[in-house]
Amino acid sequence: MSNSNHPVRDLAGYGRTTPDPQWPAQARVAVNIVINVEEGSEPSVPDGDADSEVGLIETGGRAFAGRDLGAESMFEYGSRAGFWRLWKILQRHGAPATFFACSLALERNPAIAAAIREGVAAGTYDVCGHGLRWERHQTLSAEAEARAIHAAYDQIAALTGAAPAGWYCRYAPTVHTREIVAAHGGFLYDSDAYNDDLPYWTTAGGRPHLVVPYTQVMNDAKFLRGGLNTGGDFFEVLREQFDALWDEGATEPKMMSIGLHCRVAGHPFRATALSRFLEYIAQRPNVWLCRRADIARHWMKHHPYQPPR
Repeated sequence: MSNSNHPVRDLAGYGRTTPDPQWPAQARVAVNIVINVEEGSEPSVPDGDADSEVGLIETGGRAFAGRDLGAESMFEYGSRAGFWRLWKILQRHGAPATFFACSLALERNPAIAAAIREGVAAGTYDVCGHGLRWERHQTLSAEAEARAIHAAYDQIAALTGAAPAGWYCRYAPTVHTREIVAAHGGFLYDSDAYNDDLPYWTTAGGRPHLVVPYTQVMNDAKFLRGGLNTGGDFFEVLREQFDALWDEGATEPKMMSIGLHCRVAGHPFRATALSRFLEYIAQRPNVWLCRRADIARHWMKHHPYQPPR
């Protein structure tokens, strides 16, 4: 970043030749499944907000101002049923995953926090900080944003038994977010970017900082934006992306992120896409199904920061 108000955009990236990530066991693709745990942290009238949150729900928009009990119950589906359906699929397949978790959502559902904590202790899951609650960081001063990120880090660590390895804002980062995360000292990376198929280094506040890009492409939010209709649609999108990356990976291995939400992909017909995809990639050699922290640590070891020449 050049300064707090004008972050530098890098439109070039790796360019013509991407680095060899040297994934474990000569993997062609590193696959990371992300499950967003947000339900109970969204804006709501009982929490003092003016309106209920209507983002990423089935009815697709605000019908009236104030409290929307229907919207609330759609969020509740995610924590009451959807989380457990996705969790059981991961358990059946012995699949690692990363949980993008809001600390208030974990606090309000101790059973979910316990399930994640057990997976973290077993080395199967890791956590990426997703906020204290759904806050628009753009409305906060730099100091208030830093306090919120620090508090979320501490609370998620207390609730899951391990500090969050990364950070990802709910809405969008500010020009200060990356500097705050880098200065904190406890985060390995942030995922507040969608601009590459590989991790990359940048600097924030004069410090080397790792970015592990996320995705809105391989994301179940497309169900609610009209881009997907059936679980089969989602599986085909995941399969096609994986196949393309696996073919490329013969010479240029990459990573593949998959974004899921408990109240979206947690519905039965949509959840079939996750089961089918895990079965599909299990039949392919040279695939690294991993946690996001695994990718970050691997990159730090094999591609340490190099100051620009």
